[in-house]
Amino acid sequence: MKIALVAPGAIPAQTANSIQVMKMAQALVAEGHDLRILAPGAASQLPWAQLAAQYGLQHRLEIHWLPARAALRRYDYAWAAWRAAKAWGADLFYTRVPQAAALSAVLGLPTIFELHDMPSGRMGPLFLRVFLRSRGARRLVVNTRHLAQQLHGVYRLPAGEFLTLAPNGVDLARYQNLPTAAAARAQLGLAEGFTVGYSGHLYAGRGIGFLLELARQLPEMRFLLVGGRPEDVAARRQQAGEQQNVHFTGFVPNAELPLYQAACDVLTMPYGQQVTASGGQDIAAFTNPLKMFEYLAAGRPLLASDLPILHEVLNEQNAVLLPSGDQAAWQAALRSLQADPARRAALAAAGQATASGYSWAARARRVLQGLAPSATI
Repeated sequence: MKIALVAPGAIPAQTANSIQVMKMAQALVAEGHDLRILAPGAASQLPWAQLAAQYGLQHRLEIHWLPARAALRRYDYAWAAWRAAKAWGADLFYTRVPQAAALSAVLGLPTIFELHDMPSGRMGPLFLRVFLRSRGARRLVVNTRHLAQQLHGVYRLPAGEFLTLAPNGVDLARYQNLPTAAAARAQLGLAEGFTVGYSGHLYAGRGIGFLLELARQLPEMRFLLVGGRPEDVAARRQQAGEQQNVHFTGFVPNAELPLYQAACDVLTMPYGQQVTASGGQDIAAFTNPLKMFEYLAAGRPLLASDLPILHEVLNEQNAVLLPSGDQAAWQAALRSLQADPARRAALAAAGQATASGYSWAARARRVLQGLAPSATI
């Protein structure tokens, strides 16, 4: 099938939504589909090898960049994307951009609209309603059960598989045969010692200040913080001050990320009650973090704030769920795990078993299940 995958943001970028789009694109290509990524803004000048390393890609992807002026609020991009998809002869238009989903469906091109949050503002609900009523609408994809339930409560949705639940995924092959934590630290030139890890952005609500306080209270442990924009890393380094047991890497290409995660004895998601996304909105009620699936696949115990949404994937067998912001509880849990290798191994094994059900390939098949050119034209 010829699929036009319309990205919601710039490529390349270091945001989770950019990574998610590229991982889905790769999975769809691996499944045998003819795919073009349409992205807003100026064309990237990065060589393909560097772009592939940034996203951890094994398949070459075809990317076309289209005009998107900020003043036009993506309406020009939506129109350009539809025209490009139509001219190419796309069988399917797949996007997370509300304007593009509504326009494509209205104009009759078979369209999949993916949502990761409830539509907001004045126009968000309108775009969704237009999409739902249009002849080109084929599927609405969400990545959490909670979001599916909320949408059912507010909107009149078609029956059957129209609303499809497809949680995020992980490149399982890249997490096979990882070295031990000590061996990974040696490969990366990191100091030896029981290591508490975190990977991802350092935005507010991600618990970075909380981790730095844990590091102050647990000087016998090392804390490895992987990722972050340069300005965020600089601010957090200043916050950490003279702490000798904290190491910031800054941005790490996705291709190298599994080794850094493997270098940790435990991995953490210390979210606050509010979780800020790259766009500044609070996503705590609907978050489906990419790092959660990576951590599980890495075969390291996962400690996470006990947010209700995370229970869709995590439980007492595959993770340690702790009160958000409770220093005493987190310190006790880390000390307990440090002293109990058998429990760490059991959590790691359960996590890997869970991750095995969340590959990007399986997600791609789920999203397209029952859709074919003959059924969509």
